[in-house]
Amino acid sequence: MRRFQLVFPVLLGMAAAIHPTPSQAQVGIGISINIAPPPLPIYDQPPIPAPGYLWTPGYWAYGDADYYWVPGTWVRPPRVGFLWTPPYWGFVGGVYRFNPGYWGPHVGFYGGINYGFGYGGVGFAGGYWRGGAFSYNRAVNNFGGVHITNVYNKTVINNTTINRTSFNGDGGVRAQPTREQLAFARQKHIDATEDQRQHFAAARGDQSLRAKNNQGRPAVAATDKPGDFKGPGVARARDNAAGDNAQNAQQQQRAKDRADAQAARQQKGQNGANAQGPGAKGPGQQGGDDAKAARQQQAKERADARAARQQAQKEKIDAGKADRQQKAKQQADDRAARQQAGRDKANANKAQQQQQREQRQQQQQAQRQQQQAQRQQQQAQRQQQQAEQQQARAKAQQQREQRPQQERKEQDRR
Repeated sequence: MRRFQLVFPVLLGMAAAIHPTPSQAQVGIGISINIAPPPLPIYDQPPIPAPGYLWTPGYWAYGDADYYWVPGTWVRPPRVGFLWTPPYWGFVGGVYRFNPGYWGPHVGFYGGINYGFGYGGVGFAGGYWRGGAFSYNRAVNNFGGVHITNVYNKTVINNTTINRTSFNGDGGVRAQPTREQLAFARQKHIDATEDQRQHFAAARGDQSLRAKNNQGRPAVAATDKPGDFKGPGVARARDNAAGDNAQNAQQQQRAKDRADAQAARQQKGQNGANAQGPGAKGPGQQGGDDAKAARQQQAKERADARAARQQAQKEKIDAGKADRQQKAKQQADDRAARQQAGRDKANANKAQQQQQREQRQQQQQAQRQQQQAQRQQQQAQRQQQQAEQQQARAKAQQQREQRPQQERKEQDRR
């Protein structure tokens, strides 16, 4: 029988797994059970529906006594500059606990789970924000026939073994958050958007996405838009039965080992009572066997703890190296963005100065033309005045010349 344990009462825990409240999203409180989630299905990413969408990977959620798949989908971020930190399951204290995802200025810790498509376990290699626009990495994003302006191409290399494990902790992905990721977790977050919440609700209500009905291979593994589970934008899970069987066998073996260890401890506690029954060994011999078994068990536990510490240290070193590489990449991208912004600003200033020069030249040309027209008008006026003066002088000369003749005529008449 499937037993499950809740961090809070059952109804509150179930609600937290599907619709985390702001406080729950920040501290990672949700439902916890003692059954591991199925392996992540293999699927192809649907094409982006339009510029401005960001990819959010699919994951296994829990509700109504079964795991169900929440398909990966393209989502518009709640604000410019924010990125999505995916949810994840963590195996802690013998139970699997769900940690909700959130939006924030940086990608935080998501259990080291390799969700693919830029979410390789640490950070996000699918793109970055620059100047209010998102630049997409062509190597991990499917554009289809959509024209994307801000594009670059950078191959994503996974330095760790690629598997489909869907939880963090013993038996799953062994990864611990870095100091930087812990700092990211304390930053201001935004919960899932309304489109995402509707997408979660639609997934929970779809019986074909239940693990008991699809055996870990959902018919709707990813969609091009939230809540749209039909049409050409739907991607099915690809078959990988051999890998599933091997991973399930490993998980079953680990569960059997834990059950055997628990049974051994219970049997050890009953040895005292059983020693008094018929045919039991003597007290001294029984005590010696118990002490020997206890020493062997302690030695085994110390060896396991030492191996676990060594593995944790190795993974911490690997995570630190990956984190430094990611930080160096981010710094290089920031430098490139600042340089590009500087070039864009210089080009804009140059274009503005050129435009101002052209406007000044046009104004000067118009002024010269206006001045030339005024000069022509003044010259025409002077010419007209000169003509009028010449006419007046000629008329006066004519009158002077005609006056003696009139006087002689006047004398002759007398």
